[in-house]
Amino acid sequence: MGRLNDDETVRRRSGWLIPLSFFGVTFVLSAVMLLYYLAPRGDSLFNEQAAPTSRSDVVAVSVSGRPFRIPANYLMYGSARTGGERPEIAIFALLPDFSGWSNWAADEFASNAVDSRVVYLTIHKDKLGLNEADKLARVYNDYLADRRGAEGPYGLRQYVFRQNTGYRNEDLLVGQTDAGPVVLRCVKLSPEVPSPSCLRETALAPGVSLTMRFKRAHLAEWRDITAATDKLIAGFRKPAGK
Repeated sequence: MGRLNDDETVRRRSGWLIPLSFFGVTFVLSAVMLLYYLAPRGDSLFNEQAAPTSRSDVVAVSVSGRPFRIPANYLMYGSARTGGERPEIAIFALLPDFSGWSNWAADEFASNAVDSRVVYLTIHKDKLGLNEADKLARVYNDYLADRRGAEGPYGLRQYVFRQNTGYRNEDLLVGQTDAGPVVLRCVKLSPEVPSPSCLRETALAPGVSLTMRFKRAHLAEWRDITAATDKLIAGFRKPAGK
């Protein structure tokens, strides 16, 4: 008789333990999902807003131990103007003379128009540190529909990315200079992207690379823009007093 009662108790407990366990698991998963979608992301808490200045005093900053001396009005963020080692340095300048931010050019620096004259530069850590020729050969070639390319605009060679790649909404344009190839990824003009940009990535030093972005409307000026960028960054790398 006692054995029968014990079995009955076990069955009764099992009857309510299973749905209770299911409810508990469901509750925990729901709470996790709710927290994921509603809780503020780490990035949103710490993303810094651009804070330009017209000051022109030189700030000593470095990336991966590589020193740069950059006038304050070229630095987009206030934190960079404290100097020291940083994972990346965000810079902006205005075409055609690559001038830094000023009060009288504030509206132009804030513009995202299709022909905006702002050029954005980022000096950042990069373990691979591929130059443009290597990046073309070792990365982009694997995503091209035809590696031969075709004659493009403004003396550039144009390549098409395959439709099954993440680059399908971009054109690859390659120009030749005395210093080597210039490789540009340019977003295609579309209703979704009415103000497309072109992107260039190149190595500066072991562990340090440069990303450059400008509006596609200025693609005809690619030689002047890349040459002026290289000259500007070279000036930022000069030791004090030189």
